[in-house]
Amino acid sequence: MIQTSNLSKVFRTEEVETLALSNINLHIKKGEFVAIMGPSGCGKSTLLNIIGLLDNPSNGNFRFLENEVAHYTEKQRTKLRKSNIGFVFQSFNLIDELSVYENVELPLVYQKVPASERKRKVAEVLKRVQLDHRSKHFPQQLSGGQQQRVAIARAVISNPNLILADEPTGNLDSANGREVMDLLSELNQEGTTIVMVTHSSSDAERASRTIQLFDGHIVSENHKKQVNKAVQSEIL
Repeated sequence: MIQTSNLSKVFRTEEVETLALSNINLHIKKGEFVAIMGPSGCGKSTLLNIIGLLDNPSNGNFRFLENEVAHYTEKQRTKLRKSNIGFVFQSFNLIDELSVYENVELPLVYQKVPASERKRKVAEVLKRVQLDHRSKHFPQQLSGGQQQRVAIARAVISNPNLILADEPTGNLDSANGREVMDLLSELNQEGTTIVMVTHSSSDAERASRTIQLFDGHIVSENHKKQVNKAVQSEIL
């Protein structure tokens, strides 16, 4: 699904040049759950932004779903991203003026999905995250854990191939954090590929592979013998 070769990212101003990523060689297969860890400022979010087609690398190659995307224009990245990637952020990134239902529906509106189909899909996914009874509420009326479940519902509403999660439990207490991680693990077991940035070692334990970044370099990888049920059934 994802393959990078000698990928680097440099941020430049008139006076300063900062190397955020250097020679990143990464392969992520369909159905994997990958955790990216490392100290603040090591390049985790930069790597996630590139994988998520929010930014281009400065150098190197990047293939996503068999497309060489390293030098895509913003319009090309947006088109590929909309139908293939869902995002979950630490700060939830919900729109306060929209109801739970409307927040989850939004990606389908952008994709011009017919209203009747939008209604059916939103109802299904809200039931999935156990928030169908909160569909008319607004984000400020929900707990942090509920807001993050709304964000996950919004991320999966279009059945993306990939979910990118940036510190998904960072603003949650331990109980709500476990609920969110249970939901992400369940989605992965059903076949969704997940790449997650986290500082939490317990969250990283949920992943099938952990990648450690330091100063823009991959310094270690830890693989587990874990195959999700959906991918295993395809093999069988």
